[in-house]
Parts: sequence; C-alpha cells; structure tokens
Amino acid sequence: MRILKGNPVSRGVALGKVYIYKAFKADVHESYFEAGKEEEFFRKYQDAVANAEKELDSIVTAMSESSPEKAKIFTAHIEILMDEEVQEGVKEMIFESRTMPDYAVDEVYTTFATLLEKAKDPLIAARAADLRDVRNRVLRILKGEKESNLSSLRENVIVVAHDLLPSDTATMDRNRVMGIITEVGGATSHTAIIARSYKIPALLGVADATEIMRNGDNVIMDALAGKVLLDPEKETIKEYQEKLVEYIKEERETSQYLDKIPLVASGERYSIGLNVGSTDPDENFKYVDFVGLFRTEFVYMGSEHMPTEQEQFDAYKRVLANAMGNPVTLRTLDIGGDKTLRYMVMPKEENPFLGNRALRLCLDHIDMFKTQLRAALRASAFGPLQIMFPMVGTIDDIRAAKAVVNEVKEDLRTKGIAFDEKILIGIMIEIPSIGLIADMAAKEVDFASVGTNDLTQYLHAVDRMNPAITSHYQSMSPSMFRILGRIFAEFNKAGKPISVCGELAGDHLGALVMFGLGLRKFSMNAANISRVKRTLSLFTLEETEDIAKKVQGLSTEAEVISYIKGEVDKRG
Repeated sequence: MRILKGNPVSRGVALGKVYIYKAFKADVHESYFEAGKEEEFFRKYQDAVANAEKELDSIVTAMSESSPEKAKIFTAHIEILMDEEVQEGVKEMIFESRTMPDYAVDEVYTTFATLLEKAKDPLIAARAADLRDVRNRVLRILKGEKESNLSSLRENVIVVAHDLLPSDTATMDRNRVMGIITEVGGATSHTAIIARSYKIPALLGVADATEIMRNGDNVIMDALAGKVLLDPEKETIKEYQEKLVEYIKEERETSQYLDKIPLVASGERYSIGLNVGSTDPDENFKYVDFVGLFRTEFVYMGSEHMPTEQEQFDAYKRVLANAMGNPVTLRTLDIGGDKTLRYMVMPKEENPFLGNRALRLCLDHIDMFKTQLRAALRASAFGPLQIMFPMVGTIDDIRAAKAVVNEVKEDLRTKGIAFDEKILIGIMIEIPSIGLIADMAAKEVDFASVGTNDLTQYLHAVDRMNPAITSHYQSMSPSMFRILGRIFAEFNKAGKPISVCGELAGDHLGALVMFGLGLRKFSMNAANISRVKRTLSLFTLEETEDIAKKVQGLSTEAEVISYIKGEVDKRG
C-alpha cells in the first residue's frame, strides 16, 4: 500500500476506482502517403467518423433527460461531423493530394473554423469552437486514443487529473464522480469550490498523481486527513468503511441544522444565501433566504459557443424560478485568471489574475457585456433579480458599468421590453483598493458582496493557484479581519446591504468572527450551511463581538485559528 499526501479542500471519504482524466491534445504534422493507398486511408477516416458518431450518440442519450441543453450541444456536433462539405473536403485531400487522414482532417476543419471566426454575426463565429471540438474528437480516434470525458461516465469513479478547468467541472457528471484528486490547485481554486458545492470529496496538490496512479486502481481517498491510500489492504478497507459510516453519521447530525432558522444563541437573526453555478433545480433553495451569488460564467463555460441573449435570458429566468421567490444576485461574466472560454481568443498575459479580467474585460467587449445585461434585465421582469459587477477597483469602474446598464435600460424602454425599473445594482469587493474606500463605494451602489477568495489573494500578494505558496494564502489573518470589519462598518453605516459570498462565509470559524464584526448576510455553498448554523447557534451576539475584537489583536493566522477553534470546542 502506498500513501500520497494532498490538501483536503472538500471534506469526505471515498472508496473506489481511479479514472485518469487527460484532455486530448492533437499533435498533427504535414504528411503524405504513396500512390495506390487512397481507398485504404479514406476507409480509415470513415471508420473514425463512424466511431465519433457512436461516441456523440452515447453522450446525447446519456444527457437527454438530465441535461437537455447540454445534449443539444453534442447533437450539433453530430451535424458538423456528418456535414457534406467537410466530408468532401477531407476526401478530396486524401484522393487528390494523398494527404494522411489526420493532416487532412486538421486542415479542413481548421480552414472552416477560421472562416467562421471572421464572420460578423457572433452566432456564426461561435460555431468555430464546435468545429474545433469535433476535429479533436476525430483526430483522437485516428490516433487510437481512448475518450477521456467527464460528461458521460459509465460507472462511479474517483477522478484523477493534473487539473480540472472550470469547463471540465461545468460538464462533469456529478452523480458518477465520487471524489476528485488533482496535482495542482488550492482551497479557493474553482475545482475546490465546485467540489464543495457538489459535496464531492476533493484532495488537491497531490504530486505526480496522474503518473503514479493508473485507470482502474483501487484507492481510498481520505479528504479529512489529506491522504490517498493506493491499493489498500483488506484491513484498511474495512477500517475506512467504518470511518465512512462515522463520517456520514456526523454529517447527518450536523445536517439537522439545515432547516433551522438562522439564529445566534441570544436570538439575533441573520440571513443565509446560496452560491450557485448551475441553472439546475436544487432542493437547498428552500433552506436559504437568497441567492447571494449566481456565477454566470458557467452558463458560458457549459456552452460550445458564446451564449445568445435568448439563451442567457432563459437560463437566468430558470434560476429565478428555482429560487422560489427569493432574491437572486447575478454576477456578470467573471472570465480571466484561471477561467477561460474555449471559443473566445484571449491574449496571453504574464499575470492574468492582475490582468484584463471580469469587469475590465466586459468593458473592453461592450457588445458581449450589453448582451448579458439585456438578458439579465429582461429576466428581472420575472423575479427579484439584482446585478453585481466583479473585480471593481475604483469608483470609475462602478460609474462606467452603471453607464452601460443605463444605456441598455434606455434601449429596452425604447423597444417596449419589460424589466424591473428598480433593479438593484451592486459590486463585489475583492480588490483592497475599493475596500479601503468602502464609504465612497456605498454611495454609488445599492449593495455589495465581499469576494473573500480574491480579496485574500490581493491583500497578501499570493497567487491562490500556486501550490508552492499555499501557506501565504491566509483568509483568516488578522489583517483580513481588520479590512473586513472596516467594509462591514461603512456599509452598515450607509444603510446598504453587505454580504460575503467568498469561501470564508461558508467556513464556520470565519463566519463566527464576521458575525461579531457586524455581518448579517452569508452566502455559501450548500454543503456548508448546516455547519455554519450549528456553530453560530452556540454563541451570543456579545460573545461573537468579543471574539472578533480578540482576533483583530492577534499576530498570526495560526493564533487566530487556534483561538477560535478553542472557543468552539468549549461548547462542543
């Protein structure tokens, strides 16, 4: 038995078989064959097309009931695969130029994709991404490589990867994934966030995991202690089966707080919100007071093309319906850093987290921004929707974004299209510069929500995706709680709602301190709701204020965590 170490970012225990996920990368070179083998190589291409069609049919069948919108994407891929112009182009290169099938496929698909990308109509241009996706599928089959896909898993597995992109997690069959192991990433990476929201145990930063483990290996994943047990012995399996039972029992006891009214011991009420990245129905909507963060980027990442205004409108309307009348905070497109769109060309940046991302990117792509705002405003006619801008660094940013909103509003009025005239406009506070002028920001917006993941990153000058400096990413440092206290105080003074939607809101220790600092709105992943409610129920308002005051006077994060844990442990 071999033991591997990792960073447990989503609690749990899993026993199962390994599924190595490696995204296919085509390596194609210009190559030709000798005369007389045209029929042979054309049949090879036809066989690859037939196998690709079978794969796509299987995906469509698997998704047709659970994710009909995603199924449509792969139906479109079948249409591209069987397109006569494409097939004739490949055939012509094989028979007339004696081009090897892989080079012919690459050339023809790339040519068509390049032509589409130049189209003025964004819908047509977006089809280029679909062409490239189908091309890669055919090339993979021609190369004799097996499909590696997280959307159509046929059995329960523990996924092992170097990393998972947001687009991978957006299409992942979460009913089949029992656990996630990656070689890179930290507690606030999007893999970690999605794993927690889906209640999937996750260990990140497991060095050389994809090289050490093989498909089908039996493993135990202990995302409580931070280790992977490779090829465990019978006694160890039995021990962990018992441990899993105990963990489930503990979670069941904590879960009893899920439907309780969120109150501290002295009776003061606070609000619990939900962070969501999907338009799927979720039973947890009935346990919360609001949706504090709807990550719209997953609408984009789950698509093979730039979503149209109608597609976005339909998605936002579905989320409003799911929310059962509770307010929904829609965060505008937050792309950049570790989040990219396969169909959108973004220049390489030396420091992408400090680069052209989120609101900055949207203001540079006004047509894309206006399309999203039109969809959001139209959806606001069907429920209490509010719009929130990410990565705001200055008052100028706020005013520029509001100006675009007002322009879109006027266009909708002119066309007689309904929207909520009193829709609330807010910002995410995740850059220290705006946090330090929270009093000024409060005068410009209707509300704000603190994104503690990026705020921690920028406050401590730490790339949260870099495993080498994980220890410097300190979301519970005294400096973090000092700036949070300032932000909460200024918005409370202005009478403007302030919430936290970063991962710290779902950390029961962090939530305890923030309540003492004056926060009354916490938005989190569903998996954290019960634990936060249970911990806060153990303390009075005065006690939380004393804890918050004490924390701000400590010197290190380790001291903060040790002190808070000690206070919680005293109460069982």
